[in-house]
Amino acid sequence: MYQLYIANKNYSSWSLRPWVLMRAQGIAFTEHQVPFGNLPGQPDFGSFSPTASVPVLVDGELTVWDSMSIVEYLAERHQGVWPADPAARAWARSAAAEMHSSFRNLRNICGMSCGVRVGLNEVPAGLKADIARVGELWNQGLDRFGGPFLAGETFTAVDAFFAPVIFRAQTYALDFGGRSGDYVALMLEQPAMREWYDAALAETWRDQPHEDEVLAVGTITLDMRARA
Repeated sequence: MYQLYIANKNYSSWSLRPWVLMRAQGIAFTEHQVPFGNLPGQPDFGSFSPTASVPVLVDGELTVWDSMSIVEYLAERHQGVWPADPAARAWARSAAAEMHSSFRNLRNICGMSCGVRVGLNEVPAGLKADIARVGELWNQGLDRFGGPFLAGETFTAVDAFFAPVIFRAQTYALDFGGRSGDYVALMLEQPAMREWYDAALAETWRDQPHEDEVLAVGTITLDMRARA
């Protein structure tokens, strides 16, 4: 069975992508959660990851790192990871790759923190541009392939790549325009997303660098996480 190494579900957007894809696709795996911050009794990230970061997928003696590489590795072994239709598949791969390599303002200003709600101090031009581009991509996919998911009727890897943005939309009350509101609502109700979110709320670990990132950009108006 696959072994998937992840970090805190409250914070780790990169871990979420392969985790939610595998859950949604019914691909069995054993989860190994290693919190940020080198907590006592926890292994060092470097003990299982070539880059000392997560996520990492272990398949027997083979180690696969980086969320994009993990998804492509899974796609070679399981049907349905990418859309079957060639046009939808090409679009989905392009959109996922853009998410993987771009949107730095969205990442840096609106860090993933599932269990809180945050009022941003400001929405700078770079963040506005990223929000507009994500909205453009989402509405393009929904309109072109009919929805309710980005590349058609089923949850595929492109939805997994944007799953962290869904939680950011909830945390920071981000509006991506058009049909995106319905898409955000749909994604938040997916069983795999609900499972991740509920586990994130139950975590008592706090990683101060991640906490400080949120406090630097806004005010926490609600904290629903289990008490640390």
